[in-house]
Amino acid sequence: MNAKISVTLQRHSIKATPQAVDQRRPKVMIRQLYIRNFALIDELDMEFRSGFSVITGETGAGKSIILGAIGLLLGQRADSKTVKMGADRCVIEAHFDLTGQTQGHDGQTQGAAPTMEDFFLQNDIDFDAADTIIRRELTAQGKSRSFINDTPVPLTLLKELGERLMDVHSQHQNLLLGKHDFQLSVLDIIAQDDGQLAQYQQAFAAYQDTLKRLQQLRDDVEQGQRDADFLQFQYDELSEARLVDGEQEELEQRSDTMTHSEDIKTALYEAGEALSGDDRGIVAQLRKATSALRGIANVLSGADELASRTDSCYIELKDVADEVADRLENIDFDPAELDAVNDRLDRIYALQKKYRADSIAQLLTTQEELKRKLSAIENSDEALAELAAEVERQKADCQQKADALTTLRQKAAKTIGQQMLQRLVPLGMPHVRFETQMEKKELTRSGQDHVAFLFSANTSTALQPVSQVASGGEIARVMLALKAMISGAGLAPARGETSEGQRGGIPTIIFDEIDTGVSGKIAEQMAQIMAEMGAGGRQVISITHLPQIAALGTTHYRVYKEETPQGTTSHMVKLSPEERVKEIAQMLSGSNVTEAAIANAKQLLKIED
Repeated sequence: MNAKISVTLQRHSIKATPQAVDQRRPKVMIRQLYIRNFALIDELDMEFRSGFSVITGETGAGKSIILGAIGLLLGQRADSKTVKMGADRCVIEAHFDLTGQTQGHDGQTQGAAPTMEDFFLQNDIDFDAADTIIRRELTAQGKSRSFINDTPVPLTLLKELGERLMDVHSQHQNLLLGKHDFQLSVLDIIAQDDGQLAQYQQAFAAYQDTLKRLQQLRDDVEQGQRDADFLQFQYDELSEARLVDGEQEELEQRSDTMTHSEDIKTALYEAGEALSGDDRGIVAQLRKATSALRGIANVLSGADELASRTDSCYIELKDVADEVADRLENIDFDPAELDAVNDRLDRIYALQKKYRADSIAQLLTTQEELKRKLSAIENSDEALAELAAEVERQKADCQQKADALTTLRQKAAKTIGQQMLQRLVPLGMPHVRFETQMEKKELTRSGQDHVAFLFSANTSTALQPVSQVASGGEIARVMLALKAMISGAGLAPARGETSEGQRGGIPTIIFDEIDTGVSGKIAEQMAQIMAEMGAGGRQVISITHLPQIAALGTTHYRVYKEETPQGTTSHMVKLSPEERVKEIAQMLSGSNVTEAAIANAKQLLKIED
């Protein structure tokens, strides 16, 4: 029997509890999620509200499928097996409201946050703050397409935007506590050092570039010094050849002429005989023809013109005959000169073959290049010293900017310690200690600071890296406290500063069972933190199994399964106040809902009979 999911959204108003009123419009809010033909989902059309929302339901009801779809929407790797059997493609689409970025807490319009709008401008995508749409399509053949506001985009771009729109916190994300990069990023967010960090990174990039050029120059100089004698030999060889551009063509012509001197003499002699030899030569015959025609000019019309034409031919050919005679007389074959010409050509040919050149012009270019390399080797000490000085100057500039960055981070480290204590003590850790350890290291792109979060849940245990000593439940509470601190919930910013929640676009936060390993009053405190985050100008959604957390949501969704003749069907509904009482009572007592459970549920919801 094939399982399928269909979703029904019921429209009920929920009376917000006093401690979880949505006081601010979220900077970024998901308004609608549409899923079709994904895994076991036939079609899902789900609307969300601002503030703190909760999703409850039994294990296996379909919550993980929805999170998987959201993961694909945020750029995770796709698998064609997730396309519903029998369908040709699946579609996942989300609509976001970004208008909170252009509206102040007093309701007055302000300039749109540049970090979000600039993203659309830089990538040539239409920007619609009221309805920003991201969509992912996957075919059964494994082909994937991504869209932002109906503009096709690469998956990397969808992922980049998705990370700005949604932050899905799962148990897997708890592993980030062991990553120094994550801890440093938290420190930088609290330090609000974006400007200082950007200045440092720009200086560091310039320093690294110059350092690479210095190393390359050192390699070139070292190689050049090893090759200096050979380069000098090559340059001397070409220089001593005294090559002249165009010389080769002239020598080749002279060589051809002298090599064929006998043939030339014979040809010139035969030409001279044909033109002016004895009385039968062409020149003598033309002279006779001209004289005969002039003799009949008085009795034959046109004879004088013909005589003039033959006389012109006579003059031209007489000049040709004289030049042929001169050349024949000046032809002189000198074997020594031919040998000298051929020797010069052989040297030129040998150089061309050796230096892989096709002409003397190319050999002269090679000669100039050798001269340049030899000059560079000769002046290498000066060039190295100059570039090394520039490296040291840039390194000092980086160090100065890194020190300034460290100062900001040290101040933020103290703030983190104080704020984490304020958040963790109410979460069932009365003796908790939390410190941010900073140690200097070599300059890197992120600065000179190695950051580690140190943690101890009691006074008898030494501070150690949090990922090594905290239990699963403790890590969940630490991560929740960090998220709350980053988003600025619950604590006012320091004087002259703004909280992270007041600068830039804060993404929608989805907590996937962050309550693992906790219960009772601690769960209630965690719920209070999430409710405060939701009331502090951001949208927070928690998938939970704990009634203490579910009771503080301003909006409550329930996912459940139903067996039908057509198969297993999953539904999702937004609960009415009465339905919330029953749902939380079931979470408290199980399927057998007692009057005591109902009374307890009403107490959690602060509902008076």
